[in-house]
Amino acid sequence: MIVIAHLSDPHLDGSEEPRSRLRRITSYLKAFTRPVDVILVTGDLADHGLESEYAEIVAELSTDLPVLMLPGNHDVSAPLRAGLASYVDSPGDGHPVHQVREVAGARFVLVDSTVPGEDHGLLSNDSLAWLDGVLREPFDGPVFVAMHHPPLELHHPVMDQWMLHDREGLETVLTGKTLTAILTGHVHNPIVTTFAGHPVLGAPGIRSTVPLPFEPPTSGSGVVDRTAHPGLALHVHTPGEALQTLYRFPL
Repeated sequence: MIVIAHLSDPHLDGSEEPRSRLRRITSYLKAFTRPVDVILVTGDLADHGLESEYAEIVAELSTDLPVLMLPGNHDVSAPLRAGLASYVDSPGDGHPVHQVREVAGARFVLVDSTVPGEDHGLLSNDSLAWLDGVLREPFDGPVFVAMHHPPLELHHPVMDQWMLHDREGLETVLTGKTLTAILTGHVHNPIVTTFAGHPVLGAPGIRSTVPLPFEPPTSGSGVVDRTAHPGLALHVHTPGEALQTLYRFPL
């Protein structure tokens, strides 16, 4: 059995609020009687892409467990690579930050879906060719594709401007591939859907939640609700069984 703790969107910025919200998640994980096998953080690690924010990420996620990280639209490639050098294994010195990591008998294909200076996501032809090549490699175990931007519409008038654009190429690459699930972040909501015949599982936001337009108004204002509990996804893979995902919102 492989247990993945899937975190997303901590948006650390040196202030106490996001730090304390992330600590609610890490404290919860530290109390497990059976440690998870890997911690995956699907982007927006830092809020402004500053070196000091990546140093804060390193301090807050210090653990003996394997930790995998990939960039989101708030991250910046060069300081991310420098600040997270012990966590990020990606050739090159700029954008994109693609990785392939094997942990606990699973393969994680970490795709950089960001566009420098923009909030929406996009995979270039080179990125799609890289992903296609990786997924054609044989692997005896579960294979997860992780990326910040999910290939979907949230049906939110603001967030849908910042989703993954031009999804047809990704659909072509993923269709027919042997793949366990697509793991995403960005929308600050637990998401369960499908794309190209594969499960798409999005983690809740740690920093905040994005209510949908038809939900009751919150005490805050704007796109995000910073009063909602931070959350995470627990993906449990057992050989011969369907993948299970549980969402937790520690108090």
